[in-house]
Amino acid sequence: MMNRFHNAISARVTMSFPLLLTNDDGIHSPGLQKLASALNERGHPIVVLAPLTEQSAVGMKLTLRDDMAFKEHADIADRLRVNESAPLRVFSLDGSPCDCVIVAIDGGLGAWAPEVEPWMCISGINRGPNLSVDVLHSGTVSAARESALYGLPSLSVSLATYSHEDYSDSIVATLNVIDGLSKLVTKKPENLLRPNGSARIPPEESDPGTIRSWFLDGNLFLNLNVPETWDGSFQTVPLGARWYHNATDMLQKDSIGVAFEVGAARIVDEDLEMTDCTAVISGKAALTPLASWPQNHPLGVPQSVMESSNEMGADGMPGWF
Repeated sequence: MMNRFHNAISARVTMSFPLLLTNDDGIHSPGLQKLASALNERGHPIVVLAPLTEQSAVGMKLTLRDDMAFKEHADIADRLRVNESAPLRVFSLDGSPCDCVIVAIDGGLGAWAPEVEPWMCISGINRGPNLSVDVLHSGTVSAARESALYGLPSLSVSLATYSHEDYSDSIVATLNVIDGLSKLVTKKPENLLRPNGSARIPPEESDPGTIRSWFLDGNLFLNLNVPETWDGSFQTVPLGARWYHNATDMLQKDSIGVAFEVGAARIVDEDLEMTDCTAVISGKAALTPLASWPQNHPLGVPQSVMESSNEMGADGMPGWF
């Protein structure tokens, strides 16, 4: 594992493009910090804006009525920095993952970190899986989706286990995906902040070039899950069918009386071939294209394009890379 990690870190991508990093586990999460350090070592200019506290499973929550404290963490940046020539700025916001993305993209960070104009957003590395229906609740995935809604190409990343916190494989897998995307993400996004609204829409064709356009315009984003023990390979797959049973506990609290806790006691993954759930169970990193918009939105991705986006290349990554 360590050789694979050091080889991936030392490799050089075609272009070390600037990145926005966020998450839902909070600014002090080791998954976020270790990924930021690895990307800095490779020369990526990075700005981190992450929640001040853990915001897991908040979905696309926004903070509309309260002020959100904003702070730069120069001490964290100094500790994570490996490559002195690559900008690395680290900030926190006392808000949700989607709050962080909106502040970062829609004018909030421009005055604070003008040296980093992100070409892509990475949300993670999350501790725990974001498979199947998880993508609807996950703050990690929601932050990537929010970024894509603003026209910034996006990737969410999760270590799909709670049994350990060794993020080495997840970092290697993320760097491999970024290597693939470096052939596509070659300039500042043309659709950032969506200046033409829904008038800018790619054709409904399913060829690789068109799928790239859907991704680069932010109408399609990627979700990566790395298993507990990774065999080093990838599968590009759609979402699976995961079910959470016995998800509530009723409690009696002296202070408030009856209370409920939500947290599944039993998880069932349907045995469907070629899904994110089965890929992770088999030890493969699952890479899943997701539509940013609801299907009946003017920018909803046609079903034919979604199906083609799951076609794999020889390396298991999307064929449209």
